[in-house]
Amino acid sequence: MVDPVVPPFVPVLLAAAVLPFLGRRAGHVLGIIATGVVVPYVWLTAGGQHLQVLLFGFEAVLYNVDPFSTLMGLIFGFIGAVAVLYSWYTEASSLQTALALSYVGTSLGAVFGGDWLTLIFFWELMAVTSTLLVWHYGGRAVRAGFRYALLHGLGGTLLLGAVVWHYVEVGSFLFSAAPGGMAGGVAPVLAAVGIGVNVGFIGLHAWLPDTYPRPHVAASIFLCVFTTKTGVYGMYRAFPDGNVAIAYMGGLMAVFGATYALFQNDMRRLLSYHIQSQVGYMVAGVGIGTALGQAGAMAHVFNHILYKALLFMTAGVVIYRTGKESLKKLGGLGREMPVTAAAFTVAALSIAGFPLFNGFVSKGIIISASHYDFPAGPVALGDFHTLEVLLLLGGVGTFLSFIKFGYYAFFHGEYDDSVADANRGQTVAMVSLAVLCIFYGIFDGALFALLPFDVTDASVVSNVYVTYTVDHVVEGVVLAAIGLVGFVLIKKPLSSISHVPDIDSLYNPAALYGTRAIVVGITELYAVVDRTAATATGLVGDILRDPEAVLERFTGRDSIQLRVDIGTSVALVTLVIVGVLVLMFA
Repeated sequence: MVDPVVPPFVPVLLAAAVLPFLGRRAGHVLGIIATGVVVPYVWLTAGGQHLQVLLFGFEAVLYNVDPFSTLMGLIFGFIGAVAVLYSWYTEASSLQTALALSYVGTSLGAVFGGDWLTLIFFWELMAVTSTLLVWHYGGRAVRAGFRYALLHGLGGTLLLGAVVWHYVEVGSFLFSAAPGGMAGGVAPVLAAVGIGVNVGFIGLHAWLPDTYPRPHVAASIFLCVFTTKTGVYGMYRAFPDGNVAIAYMGGLMAVFGATYALFQNDMRRLLSYHIQSQVGYMVAGVGIGTALGQAGAMAHVFNHILYKALLFMTAGVVIYRTGKESLKKLGGLGREMPVTAAAFTVAALSIAGFPLFNGFVSKGIIISASHYDFPAGPVALGDFHTLEVLLLLGGVGTFLSFIKFGYYAFFHGEYDDSVADANRGQTVAMVSLAVLCIFYGIFDGALFALLPFDVTDASVVSNVYVTYTVDHVVEGVVLAAIGLVGFVLIKKPLSSISHVPDIDSLYNPAALYGTRAIVVGITELYAVVDRTAATATGLVGDILRDPEAVLERFTGRDSIQLRVDIGTSVALVTLVIVGVLVLMFA
């Protein structure tokens, strides 16, 4: 073990600062090294290590090592290195990769912060760096990035309010200052909604499918990883003992995201809805609040980053080679791009939770926790609890969505032209992730060793988790069979659906025209104030130069008559004042 000399975000942010001034090759190599070294550095740092500093005049813990932050640091560092490699071979500019590294660095800062002040500081920086990464691509990404910034600015503000309220309640920013997470009655609500933006609560989720399909395909790899998973980590810090409402929200997210994904034809938009769906499983695990639930949530964070990055990589290679993003314009690419098709298949089976793939392991832990550690709920079906049913329905929707994706992109029909497969660097990146998806699916003990709680120890969890039981394997196969049969039944009507509106169809124009109205209103108000000030200044000048002419202009009477009227008025006022004084003192 080593002592933490510097927090792991430091080398990543330093690399981001110098990368634009290097050549593409040297810059990307530096980026791979800077993110890659985070993995052994975090792995070799003993738990309990921390670095205390002064931040904005308050005592803060800039670097804190515990099992949760260690797991997040390991997967963030690894996926950052693989994503930089992919960026290099997908013609990303040095500036784009530098912005991506700044996003990685601020995310590391957030998950290694030992208190709320440090977390919210990096949380806001993470929103800024990810917005810049989106904007860098230009075009439609600019407006999407603007809406992204507005919503994350709102979420960050609510979380900041929760942090301040928490500090007033307990007098400290430390996570450990209040054993139940956010203290008081108001702070938890503000935190739930503020963090809910990042994790994609239903109604706060539309920035995901709105933003992630817009930027460069390599940028989407970074975006699909850090914001939502940091949000799950923040949700755990706010609710370490769980929360029933948050657990049910997670279950609903699993179903909602998978359902909307099924209607999408844009590949990256489909994948973005499935981020919401899969994060729903993690949120449900956090909401359950037991050791089994939290271990499942963190296991799914780890696994999801592997297979979701792989899915975005395969979609990115298709777009990179064909220039097409819609499934309706593709088909038959499996014969043209066998490596990409094979990588997609591994990732699809992983995200759907098929046996022998990593998603099967982590989803199983959460579903087990929803059965053994959570109330049956209002709509339990036989031995299946309400939350459990929602998570299983989300699994069926996931199978349906990725059968559709794979069918229309790789296996249906023939592609019109000859298409090259992934290049060398893209292949290395995809194969690396695919191998790990299979490895952690088969050797589940390797995943269990990374978790904050030992799910195989009866003294730690309420129900010892065993991945490969007959019931569990049958459940995974049955969900796949239902998905396959379901797709056959709905394929024809599904192909006729071109667009299903989501909440972004309301808030996108609201954001555009609302901000435009604010800008125009402020501009017009300024113009009115400016004209009024100019007129008043001119009038004062005229009065000083020739007051009688001004009076004649406004009253229409000559100066002699005005003098008489003014004199008469002054005399009358004087008489009234004198009369009042006489009456008062008589």
